[in-house]
Amino acid sequence: MTLPSTSDSPDVNLWTTLADRVLAGSPIDREEALAILQSPDDQLLDLLSAAFKIRFKWFGKQVQLYFLMNAKSGLCQEDCGYCSQSKTSDAEIPKYNLLDRKQLMAGAQAAAQQKAGTYCIVISGRSPTDRELRAVETLVPEIKSQYKLKICACLGLLDDQQAQRLKAAGVDRVNHNVNTSHSFYEEICTTHTYQDRLDTLQAVRNSGLELCSGGIIGMGEDDTHVVDMAFELRDLNVQSIPLNFLNSIEGTPLENISLLTPTYCLKALAMFRFVNPDRELRIAGGRELHLGSLQPLGLYAANSIFVGDYLTTKGQAAEADYQMIEDLGFEVLENRELATTSL
Repeated sequence: MTLPSTSDSPDVNLWTTLADRVLAGSPIDREEALAILQSPDDQLLDLLSAAFKIRFKWFGKQVQLYFLMNAKSGLCQEDCGYCSQSKTSDAEIPKYNLLDRKQLMAGAQAAAQQKAGTYCIVISGRSPTDRELRAVETLVPEIKSQYKLKICACLGLLDDQQAQRLKAAGVDRVNHNVNTSHSFYEEICTTHTYQDRLDTLQAVRNSGLELCSGGIIGMGEDDTHVVDMAFELRDLNVQSIPLNFLNSIEGTPLENISLLTPTYCLKALAMFRFVNPDRELRIAGGRELHLGSLQPLGLYAANSIFVGDYLTTKGQAAEADYQMIEDLGFEVLENRELATTSL
């Protein structure tokens, strides 16, 4: 695929032609994905328009909202360089063990009130203890019964038995991000491997749970690593892809990294849509920081966002998200619709 040079007039049919090919069932290759990331900024609106054609086929103008609960914060012995909760971090964050029933139920209530369809329960650490797993098993049926929410659990590394227990408890989906490409993984973490993460995803798939897995952009990787991650997630056939943009938190090993621009982030979202056309694509952490005033444009490629705060960083007010969605002419996918919607 040959891109016009930045000195030429943009070919307005270039990205539309590629989108039509994807819609006809012909996937793009790595060279084409790299061309999307490296495309001139003056083609950005044409690129997003083409990405929207793909998004619209499978998701229309609907936006799915997720609510994140940091159910256990800090106290982690892993050394993930991007994370404020890791053992290598000196970030000033709250540190606490697993929240109690009342607090987790309050989080579920907040999720429902903020129009989220899915409540994400996240705990820090390498892997859940039996006590933590039993707490999730006990609470999930109550949350689903009372608030009609889908449940996504992010509990660290899991084996087959642990994944099966979550499935039996009524968990719908497990999040376990690959975070970056296989070839770049050792640059961001040494206490576990990329293969450890793949093994967890396989355990989740073996249990019959849906897979949620994405990554973080802006950690020092190059464009080929970003493309590789998009294709690795495609090959894993995950149902949901959260795409984070590094919030370089003071006190973490990556605190001084600032590599992203709003236009690059939008190109990354478009590239992920082209590579994973029918997968749920969520703009996750760093959305407000890195997209800024261009946040609405991200939803021409993505079909999902978190509403409220993230793990240790703040999000924008839910009302601002609702207004953004309404101003676009899009609509929130309500709980009642989630029960009959599948990928």
